[in-house]
Amino acid sequence: MHIDDFLNHIAKEKRYSDHTVTGYKTDLTEFSDYAHRYFDLSIEKVNHRVVRSWFAQMMEDGYKPRTVHRKSSSLKSFFKFLMVQGNLEKSPMDLVPLPKLEKKLPKFVEEKSLDVLFSDFKFPNNHDGKRDKLILDLFYQTGIRQAELIGLTLNDVDFTLQQIKVLGKRNKERIIPVSLNLLETIGEYTSYRKARSDSNLLLTSDGKKLYPKLVYNIVNKYLSQVTTLSQCSPHVLRHSFATHMLNNGAELNSIKELLGHVNLSATQV
Repeated sequence: MHIDDFLNHIAKEKRYSDHTVTGYKTDLTEFSDYAHRYFDLSIEKVNHRVVRSWFAQMMEDGYKPRTVHRKSSSLKSFFKFLMVQGNLEKSPMDLVPLPKLEKKLPKFVEEKSLDVLFSDFKFPNNHDGKRDKLILDLFYQTGIRQAELIGLTLNDVDFTLQQIKVLGKRNKERIIPVSLNLLETIGEYTSYRKARSDSNLLLTSDGKKLYPKLVYNIVNKYLSQVTTLSQCSPHVLRHSFATHMLNNGAELNSIKELLGHVNLSATQV
C-alpha cells in the first residue's frame, strides 16, 4: 500500500521521529477512510474536490485552521512522494485553498521573573530537587527541545570543552557551549543521581528514563510560581532563551544554530 511505502520512506530515509511518523499516519489514514466512505475512492485516486470536501468537513466539525494546515502538509508530502515514485501525474493539493492562519507571537517569561526562579527559589536538597533545577537550567541556558533534553546521555556532557552534544530532529547532532555554572549544576545532580546502568543523564525518582508528561509537569510547577502565563511549558522556556539572547545582543543566525533550526524563518522571536 502506498501509505505504508510513504511512512517507511519518511521513517528510514528522511529519519523523521516516531512521533512525526505517527502524525502522518493518523492524517493519511483519516483522509483515506473519508475518501473511501464518501466517494468510494482510494487515496491514490482522489482529486482536489475530495480534498476540499474533507477540509470543509473538518472546519464544520470545529477543527482549528492550524490543525487543517497540518493535515494539509501531510497530504502534500504524500502526493509529492507518489509523483516522485511515478504513481501520480499531478497533486490534487495544487487546487486546494486553505484558511488563513493568524501569526501568533511566541510566549516567553520575563527575564526578571526567571532571575527570581533561579536566584531566590529554594529547590529541595535531594535527587528530585537537583534534577528539577537542572531541567530548568538546561532548557533556559541552552534552548533545547523537550525530546532533546530527555535524550541527553552522560556521555553527551563534555566538562573539559564546556559543551553538550544534542541529538536533534532527524538525528542531526549539534554542539552547544555551556557555562561553568550549568556544568556545576550537572555535577551536583549526578552526585544524587540513582546508580543505574541507564546512560540517560536525567532520570525519574526510581532511576528510569524521563517521559514527556513528567518533564512538562516539572516545568509547569515551577514556572507557574513566577509568571502569569496560561501556558508554562518547556517550549516557553525555549522561546524565553531565544528572546532574551536576542534582547541582549546575540545575532539571529547564532540563535538559529543553537536552536537547531534549518532556516531563519523558523526562528521567530
